Amino acid sequence: MSIAGLQRLVDEWITGIGHGYFSPLTNMAVLAEETGEVARQMSRIYGDQSFKEGEAPNLADELADVIWVVAAIANQTGVDLTEAIRQNIIKKTRRDLHRHEHRKASSENSERSECSENSENSESPN
Repeated sequence: MSIAGLQRLVDEWITGIGHGYFSPLTNMAVLAEETGEVARQMSRIYGDQSFKEGEAPNLADELADVIWVVAAIANQTGVDLTEAIRQNIIKKTRRDLHRHEHRKASSENSERSECSENSENSESPN
């Protein structure tokens, strides 16, 4: 599904089944709520917290809820998300083209260092 297709689908659902949009401010609050639900999933799946008894991982559904609300907000404020994302990628590319090169270099150095340490540790003494 394209981003434009997503925006159409969300609009059709909200104006049909949902009987209309919430106010933009309400949708902003819903977005904050859904983002918190993503955070809860992340903290339980990848962090130190555990799921409560009967609670199951559902990160994909929570991420989909966030995207749904973002599409709803975009629809009601006249934002074409396809174009907005295209422009955002251009902005990030111009701004960050060389910004993170040190991370690649430090990652490669770290990997070389780990390989070196592992080979030194695996050698048996004579």
